Amino acid sequence: MKKYFIELADYNIWADNIAIGWLNQINDEQWDQVIISSFSSIKQTAIHIASAEKIWVDFWENVSAPVYLSAGFKGTKNDLIEIWKKASVGLKKFIEEYPEENYQQQVKFKKPNGEEGRMEFSQTFPHMINHSTYHRGQLVTLLRQAGFTKLSSTDLFTYYRVIQK
Repeated sequence: MKKYFIELADYNIWADNIAIGWLNQINDEQWDQVIISSFSSIKQTAIHIASAEKIWVDFWENVSAPVYLSAGFKGTKNDLIEIWKKASVGLKKFIEEYPEENYQQQVKFKKPNGEEGRMEFSQTFPHMINHSTYHRGQLVTLLRQAGFTKLSSTDLFTYYRVIQK
């Protein structure tokens, strides 16, 4: 399972870097444009993805008072991109170092609404990958609505085809 989780972490880095590449090409107006979706803009969706990737590593590492980045991010697009890149790479580093014999251990988490819960690590990691994939898909729709069309696939199928060449 660890080998597969490392593959998924590699996929996540690859897909995040593509999405970040898109964000680097849009202007501030597109970044902040209000668009109806799960979140109100490209900016808010990107903050949500980066925040979730960062917070899950905090939960896995039992950080005493983890804070959702999305709770009050005031930085620039470039600040967010740097945080997102670090979170994506940090996720892989964590997976590489986390012992597979701990995959059944319970992870405590706290949702943004304050709800607390526990899940096995082996469930939380694929959830986080799926979560990022879902919201990157929303980014595609938001970017198109903002007039950006230089998009490419970030699908897991595409990733496997690209890395096998």
